[in-house]
Amino acid sequence: MSTLSLAVTDSATMLRRNLRHMQRYPSMTLLILGLPVVFLLLFVYVFGGTLGAGLGSVAHSRAVYVNYVTPGIVLLTVAAAAQATAISVAMDMTEGIIARFRTMAISRASVLTGHVLGSMIQSMLGAGVVIGIAVLIGFRPTASLAAWIAAIGVLAMISFALIWLSAALGLVSKSVETASNLPMFLLLLPFLGSGFVPTGSMPAGVRWFAEYQPFTPATETVRGLLMGTPIGNNAVITVGWCAGIALLSYLWARRLYSRHFAR
Repeated sequence: MSTLSLAVTDSATMLRRNLRHMQRYPSMTLLILGLPVVFLLLFVYVFGGTLGAGLGSVAHSRAVYVNYVTPGIVLLTVAAAAQATAISVAMDMTEGIIARFRTMAISRASVLTGHVLGSMIQSMLGAGVVIGIAVLIGFRPTASLAAWIAAIGVLAMISFALIWLSAALGLVSKSVETASNLPMFLLLLPFLGSGFVPTGSMPAGVRWFAEYQPFTPATETVRGLLMGTPIGNNAVITVGWCAGIALLSYLWARRLYSRHFAR
């Protein structure tokens, strides 16, 4: 069997391992889903009337706002899933399982690959559940089938980049507690973008940051695909951000993991 075939086989084994962990310990998955759902319900039912009126519709403000905020909540779900990756990677690094893997004839790359693929599945399922709940409370996307496929592709691309970043943060952490805190900024950035309110309503300094951080073009791209709003060059910017984050994070994670595996 070739080296590539072994790597694929071992990666599939590690993916099954991570999926079984998710089944046996569902609390992490519930946390990933619970936080975005709480924010969705909070912003729609508590703040939606006022914020929706600020978007230009007084008569149907809450209905307008749920259509506006759902893409931002979906991006928040993806960020929450990425944070969970750092925790699971740090657990592997600190609980001795890597020492056992070093004694086995397995591909080094398979361990991280299993984490990334498992987290991507968790992320996309979480995003689907959040969209489903949003539909139940009034979200009405206008996307065609092609636009839905494109939106899923964009979400997968964003998820891939953030999960590799989170994996690197998990590897650099000295403890599981540190790993749970390092990716926290990923949960804050969607609030400092166009996910919940238009950037034009923000003070100048905050608006500048909001317009040039990666979650704003990502949110505008997903919103444009699902709701038919203008996308402009946001899709290109999103691809650039995702490619850069994924590449740098992968190289960083690979270097850190090689040090762990060589000990």
